[in-house]
Amino acid sequence: MRLVLQLVARLLLIVALCLGAATVWATFDAYRSVDRATAASAQRVAQALQALYWHELLLRSSRAREHLLPVPEWRTLETMKLISPGVCVEFQPATAFEKPLCGQSEGLGKTPPRWFAAIVPTFLGSHAEVVRPVSPRAAAAGTVVATPDAAAAISLAWEYILNVIDVALLMAAAIALLASLAIAHALAPARAIVTALQRMACGQYRTKLPRFRSMELAMIGGAVGELGGRLEEATEQRAALTRRLIEIRDDERRALARELHDEFGQNLSAILAFANTIETASAKQNKDNGIAQDARMISQATHHLMASLRDALKRLRNPLPEELGLEASLVNLVDSWRSHSTARPTIQLDLRGDLTDISGPAATTAYRVAQECLTNALRHSAAREISLRVERRAGEDDALLIRVEDDGGGDAARVAQSAGFGLTGIRERVAAAGGSLSILPATRGLSVAATIPLAA
Repeated sequence: MRLVLQLVARLLLIVALCLGAATVWATFDAYRSVDRATAASAQRVAQALQALYWHELLLRSSRAREHLLPVPEWRTLETMKLISPGVCVEFQPATAFEKPLCGQSEGLGKTPPRWFAAIVPTFLGSHAEVVRPVSPRAAAAGTVVATPDAAAAISLAWEYILNVIDVALLMAAAIALLASLAIAHALAPARAIVTALQRMACGQYRTKLPRFRSMELAMIGGAVGELGGRLEEATEQRAALTRRLIEIRDDERRALARELHDEFGQNLSAILAFANTIETASAKQNKDNGIAQDARMISQATHHLMASLRDALKRLRNPLPEELGLEASLVNLVDSWRSHSTARPTIQLDLRGDLTDISGPAATTAYRVAQECLTNALRHSAAREISLRVERRAGEDDALLIRVEDDGGGDAARVAQSAGFGLTGIRERVAAAGGSLSILPATRGLSVAATIPLAA
């Protein structure tokens, strides 16, 4: 899952939790606001009745105080204005059959669902009545009792919650949208960092990153750039070391070729001469004791060893591109394999592009790759047809493509993982030249392709 989606999902979860908390708070506040309205109504009515009580008491001083109760004419329109909606007020002591004076309750609030009307009183409790004395200095003046209407209180709470939730939902949606855009914008540079790392994985180590405003991303970009520089230096050092090792190995191959030619070749020639002498002497003596036959067998074995030695010397000595050029050396390589035996598979050579000016390490590497691939295809597969294609790709990417494909079957994955000296050698040569090597399945066999940059 993408990081942007993870952060947005977490943000939405936080918004949902905050919205739930706001809903609970709004429910509690709206429900308890009825208690506050009840207390305020009782206080306002008590103060109004207190003024009325003292006014009547002063005007009718000859009347006993108990005859003033209940306070005359307290059930008026002015008193109704002091009572909050959903609250009922009564005067104590009340006269017979006197009903409480209630504020407006019809159409008050919105009708709540049943689950809300059942849950809220269960968790928040019921509303208590509020008692206020008419006059703190005259206890006989009576009291005011305010009682909230439970149904009206729940309706008011539900309406308040709906109003608050509408605003909260709009704010939550706006916060989620703006925060998501901000998160996406803040993480947008991560795509450039990933692209740079992918280019580095493909060998483009000097990948320049843009300057990031975020300090953390700037530190990551700096670390990526430093890593690319170190990788490039390490790659250049490894390539130089590989080239040096290849040069040393080529020198050793040439030295070994001289030793084999001088020592092994001369000794084999001497053995062949001795065998011919023995065979000639035995033939002159006209003795049928098998010595001539043994001498001929020694001669045949010596000829076989000398042929094998010549093949080894061809592989060990200086490559032909240094002498004939790449194109002529490839033609000579294919002709030499064709001339070995008519039973060998057909080898097709396809040369494309201008190969005349290719020389030096690039030509040597291309020749060695073609030589090793042909050798593997001829010795380790049952191929009937082998194709060697060498193409020069001109333009900005001036490179040489060598592809050897056969129809002898084989497992490309197993061959690619092989640690044989031949494949290891051409891998080292191609890597030292700054190129790439791939081993893939072909239509009926294997395809080995190497790309060698000519600018290396």
